[in-house]
Amino acid sequence: MGVLDESAFAEIVGLIHAARQRAYQAVNTELVGLYWQVGGYISSKLAAAEWGEGVVDRLAHHLARVLPGQRGFTRRNLFRMRQFFEIYQGNEKVTPLVTQLPWTHNLVILTQSKRPEERELYLRMAVQQRWSKRELERQFRLAAFEHAVLTPPKLSPAVRETHGEAASVAFKDVYALEFLGLPADHNEADLHRGLLAELRRFLIELGRNFCFVGSEFPLQVGGRDFALDLLFFYRGLNCLVAVELKVDRFEPEHLGKLNFYLEALDRDARKPHENPSIGLLLCASKDNEVVEYALSRSLSPALIAEYQTKLPDKRLLAAKLHEFYALNAPDETRAKAPSTSAKGARTKAVTKARTGHTKPKGAGS
Repeated sequence: MGVLDESAFAEIVGLIHAARQRAYQAVNTELVGLYWQVGGYISSKLAAAEWGEGVVDRLAHHLARVLPGQRGFTRRNLFRMRQFFEIYQGNEKVTPLVTQLPWTHNLVILTQSKRPEERELYLRMAVQQRWSKRELERQFRLAAFEHAVLTPPKLSPAVRETHGEAASVAFKDVYALEFLGLPADHNEADLHRGLLAELRRFLIELGRNFCFVGSEFPLQVGGRDFALDLLFFYRGLNCLVAVELKVDRFEPEHLGKLNFYLEALDRDARKPHENPSIGLLLCASKDNEVVEYALSRSLSPALIAEYQTKLPDKRLLAAKLHEFYALNAPDETRAKAPSTSAKGARTKAVTKARTGHTKPKGAGS
């Protein structure tokens, strides 16, 4: 028998990994289902006044005695199970998601979310993006929900026409690059090198459907050579995504160069079965009104986003979110507040698109 290349065994290794993942998911589903049932039982006993909170203490001690070595049933966790059940019961849109996440993920979302729609967004995104617990906690620190509501992505009409509302889910208005550790006076070369050095983390920030194609991707037009900063492929939209980096404020003329690159990509690099390419201009800052004017009549399939090298001020964002909800509250619940703005209506639509559903009705606050 000849010598075999060990790569021939890769398929078997893949089967083993897949089976382990299915087994882990099955165990997790059963465990979260158990916590749901325990929480429901405790909730019903307390609601009917058959138990007082002291009985839950006795239950925790009893379980520790009769099931030694069985972790997770402390008094605190038992009350978490009750809260878990009471918040999600009756919400048919959200309850299927909770069993797809580990209990630790559920606890993070349960304890750090303040609104039903916030819980729904983090649940859906954690499932879709397969965030680790560390990444989920990072998204809370980055105020992902607040950004999704307050700053939906700025897409050109051409992007919406070609790719529909799915593009609103694929992209963000703000990308957090705090993991690069860039100094305040960094230049484009610093930013470019940092992103390549931390490509795995940058891909997580972009989203799991992004695949890296190349850096300084060569484009030849006429007798001249050009280089695109970064090129990705987005599986969900089946298209190339050209990323141009700017370490200063967005200027309308930046779109001209990006349009040129997109035309070159579509003519010379795009495959026949792929959709038209999209351009992402990643700038250090932008004036949203200037962006709106620049994109409103643009035929370019592009969007303008901002990158941040530091964690956002969550208190400021929380205050803006509170103001947003006050302005968009039903007429009977607000006193002499301005009517819903067009921007607010657009933001609600984008939030709905990003979560895939409207706000849950059955969840508690």
